[in-house]
Amino acid sequence: MHERDIASAQLPIYIIGAGGIVNAAHLPAYMLAGFHVQGICDLDPEKAKTTAERFGIKQVFASPEELLKDLPANAVIDIAVPGPALIPLLEQLPDGAPVLLQKPMGEDMDAAKKILAICKRKNLKAAVNFQLRYAPFILEVKRMMNEGLLGEINDIEVNVNVYTPWHLWDFLMASPRVEILYHSIHYIDLVRHILGNPKSVYAKSTKHPSMPALASVRSNIIMDYGDMIRANILTNHCHNYGTPKQQSYIKFEGTKGAVIINFGALINYPRGEADSFEYVFLEEGKEPQWQEKKIEGSWFPHAFIGTMEQVMLAAAGKIEKPDNAVEDCLYTMACTEAAYMSCQQGGIQLNQLV
Repeated sequence: MHERDIASAQLPIYIIGAGGIVNAAHLPAYMLAGFHVQGICDLDPEKAKTTAERFGIKQVFASPEELLKDLPANAVIDIAVPGPALIPLLEQLPDGAPVLLQKPMGEDMDAAKKILAICKRKNLKAAVNFQLRYAPFILEVKRMMNEGLLGEINDIEVNVNVYTPWHLWDFLMASPRVEILYHSIHYIDLVRHILGNPKSVYAKSTKHPSMPALASVRSNIIMDYGDMIRANILTNHCHNYGTPKQQSYIKFEGTKGAVIINFGALINYPRGEADSFEYVFLEEGKEPQWQEKKIEGSWFPHAFIGTMEQVMLAAAGKIEKPDNAVEDCLYTMACTEAAYMSCQQGGIQLNQLV
């Protein structure tokens, strides 16, 4: 942890929700960072109790109302609940509270706008847990960019070809939106974080015969940045043919260099595989030589340090507002909504031409 962050790390965190993501990512990340989690609650009291025992959390509350009733003035709130429960919870928060919201920022653009309006009205220091932008391998790419080693980025590609056991998340079976809203949204946010907002978005998201109960499990997304930049996201979560041909990578190409990150968290999920970080810098008169760099940490759980750290820094007055503030993340939701609108509108039909 950076020296400037030590004071903010002492702020007590109170978590609403004790589900799988909290146990697998939030709490392990906070332990790694030395953050202090003081209390937790869940609709299932046993789940909250078990989580508290596992991670040494002192206080277990019976409900969000009980947790919020005697909240310390310097508390940071971490909300990890299903989307529909988010808006009623925000209304209960004390004005001015620092809060981290589990992604997505609502289930559609209307919900995202309502969430933003509540946060502004209550003056909440609110951020969304779009954590891929803080993954250690992405931080290294940003370091290279800031030092001018990659030149101008003109190509970003995310390619995911894996088998995802969607049955682990029961609520998705009834959701009208699945793949883009709950998965590719991370990549949309990452591309935005690197390149800024696109001019437009094209997309097609499809179902699969082996998972007919789910709304969509495969997506092609093009984020339009004009004629000189390509930003493509391609995902297939139904590659159930063993792990040898599964892959998940993020590729960055610039005028001076390139990076390919193979992130293993999605392969053979939930066990995962190791990441790799390969890069190349162009040198005049020399053949390009790819090199590999060891990156400490991965997307899970390490990236979750960054999202919470931003909220804590804002709460401690070290920064004006989080980098992942709701005001910024609204545009990730807008890109996501645009993708779904593009899916509905479709492409040019041949009968218009022939």
